[in-house]
Amino acid sequence: MTTSAQTLPLLKDPQRLENRLVEIPPEPGVYLMRDGSDRIIYIGKSRKLRSRVRSYFRESQKLSERIATMVRQVTEIEFIVTDTEAEALALEANLIKQHLPYFNVLLKDDKKYPYLCITWSEDYPRIYITRKRLLSNQKDKYYGPYTDSHTLREILRLCKRIFPLRQRPQPLFKDRPCLNFDLGRCPGVCQSLISPEEYRKIVQKVAMVFQGRSSELIDILTEQMHKQAELLNFEAAARFRDQINGLKSLTADQKVSLPDDTVSRDAIALAGDAQHACIQLFQIRAGKLVGRLAFVADAQAESGAILQRVLEEHYQTAEAVEIPTEILVQHELPEPDILADVLTQRKGRKVTIVAPQRQTKAELIEMVERNAQYELQRMQKLSDRNQQAMEDLAAILDLPELPHRIEGYDISHIQGSNAVASQVVFIDGLPAKQHYRHYKIKNPTVTVGHSDDFASLAEVIGRRFRKYAEEPKLQRLGNPDWPDLVMIDGGKGQLSSVVAVLQEMNLLEDLRVISLAKKREEIFLPGESEPLSTDAEQPGVQLLRRLRDEAHRFAVSFHRQQRSDKLKRSRLDEIPGLGHHRQKQLLGHFRSVDYIRQATPAQLAEVSGIGPRLAQEIYDYFHPS
Repeated sequence: MTTSAQTLPLLKDPQRLENRLVEIPPEPGVYLMRDGSDRIIYIGKSRKLRSRVRSYFRESQKLSERIATMVRQVTEIEFIVTDTEAEALALEANLIKQHLPYFNVLLKDDKKYPYLCITWSEDYPRIYITRKRLLSNQKDKYYGPYTDSHTLREILRLCKRIFPLRQRPQPLFKDRPCLNFDLGRCPGVCQSLISPEEYRKIVQKVAMVFQGRSSELIDILTEQMHKQAELLNFEAAARFRDQINGLKSLTADQKVSLPDDTVSRDAIALAGDAQHACIQLFQIRAGKLVGRLAFVADAQAESGAILQRVLEEHYQTAEAVEIPTEILVQHELPEPDILADVLTQRKGRKVTIVAPQRQTKAELIEMVERNAQYELQRMQKLSDRNQQAMEDLAAILDLPELPHRIEGYDISHIQGSNAVASQVVFIDGLPAKQHYRHYKIKNPTVTVGHSDDFASLAEVIGRRFRKYAEEPKLQRLGNPDWPDLVMIDGGKGQLSSVVAVLQEMNLLEDLRVISLAKKREEIFLPGESEPLSTDAEQPGVQLLRRLRDEAHRFAVSFHRQQRSDKLKRSRLDEIPGLGHHRQKQLLGHFRSVDYIRQATPAQLAEVSGIGPRLAQEIYDYFHPS
């Protein structure tokens, strides 16, 4: 397939549109729609590609405003044929994550909800709570996002009491286990006193808790307890008994009243406004609510399409045992059959998707919707607060429009050592951490014992906006990378140094820059000797304070990281050709750098991986002529 060079939308070229539609086969697969700039703006799937794509261009078809806008921009349609609907579903999800099409319903990366991660990619898997779902290793497993971080931490704490798990992220001692091993709370992972295979069996039991399979786990442990008792191994039987009792107390949740307690089911509903949709998914196993997950999506699509996208992404990484046999949905899905067939194949049992209209199941959906509504109200209050703060800030600074993108800068160092800077970004009053940046100060005059915040800020601002100075035709206003407001942490001196470098780059006219002094929370403008008359507690100033505090936090954390890395560096790092692995080999053989310094070239060459030439270079480094 080749992309057409023509940029005329297909709707305005009926003959080319019809020719393209005829070329699309009536088979399962994925279709990709491009605009005049050759960008992929929409990706979809279907079990019959030709019928589905043709439906977008029928005059009788009622399309949402979002999809209708997308169709008017389509200049080319590509397709990828697959063997089954399941392959089409998986391929669509991967392509959406790769290309991020503008008109697709994409879940937001909402940092406020935590996940639980089990690192199955490691020999001894770690279990920890995180707010960032990093898919760098496909073997690692994430559960969530959970709406209640306190409950999640409490469950993990109880699991560490019930099962012998590693209690520390790093070993306390190098050559012996800590007190947790003697208490039976840790199997001695740090000293490899348990094999990886046996430890993974323990972690698999913990995973069952977060899969909602506590009842199944209790049955397994009960059977093992009886076996140990029959073998007169009463100590092991007592351990199983304690684990069973702990799990029963852990799963003593409020029971959800449904007619059939033996069916595992998920119930999903949403509540939305013009901008956002808050989705809640209740996981019910054996009549008990074992998990309540939350998602946030853009509300620019129909409710059924949003629910379908959430379910597809949620179950994409789920194991077969985690997939319920019944899924209750608030609205009819656009393609329920494809999703149900895929889940049925993966689970090995029939999975049904139902939009209940009456009786108990409909009441359950109403309960889920009420929870989603409460979450939406909370988000709206936060949005209203940000809106009020931005309106107040625009009034304070006499801005023509509300500041959509605000950037804050700060410097961190200790008497000039490890000097770094931070750039944080707020979008519509909220932190946009994907746009944060770190800078290492390169100014040669900033050294240990000699700091210069003015020069450091001037350097950072120069590096940040250099591309706009080098390419004057590069769009500024309206560019999502161009800030509506830049805030410098400091007073008149810091602001003057930044203004000077912006004037040199001829950018000051298009860029609004201010500074916020710490002591009295005073706002300074370029060229003004006196601060603006403001109240430190008014909403606009509070927004700047949140930005300043975030910039300070980000700069300090990076500075501490740089200091820590510097302390960890060994003199061995300075020897050419001596990598990290060979350093470990040397330290493992000689135990310290001092003994390496005293060794002869022959003794150094005895270490695995250290040849005669490298041994001589190491010796020469410690014994310069």
